[in-house]
Amino acid sequence: MDRIALTPAAAELIRKLRAEHGPLMFHQSGGCCDGSAPMCYPLGEFRTGGSDVLLGELEVDGVEEPVGFWMSASQFELWAHTHLTVDVVPGRGSGFSLEAPEGVRFLIRSRLLDDTAS
Repeated sequence: MDRIALTPAAAELIRKLRAEHGPLMFHQSGGCCDGSAPMCYPLGEFRTGGSDVLLGELEVDGVEEPVGFWMSASQFELWAHTHLTVDVVPGRGSGFSLEAPEGVRFLIRSRLLDDTAS
């Protein structure tokens, strides 16, 4: 069962960011405000370790390699029973995510996991 998906708008933005910055990754740390938003980085720029969980590797048409989506383990404990969809909305977050200069930001939409989730 997949835990994570992309909207078409998020996939399009990932293609654009991939063309500009090379291979990408996501990390969602938790905390408040932008700390709980998914942050997009060049692959390897954000170091992951034992305190992080790899939720999945997103396949994006037009992007050679999958885009890993990591979450802090403490945040994952709270979201373990949800399916997450990465979306894009107008506005600018205050983090270091690559989409910030585009005037948009990634966000997570969630729903409970069930047998039909994919």
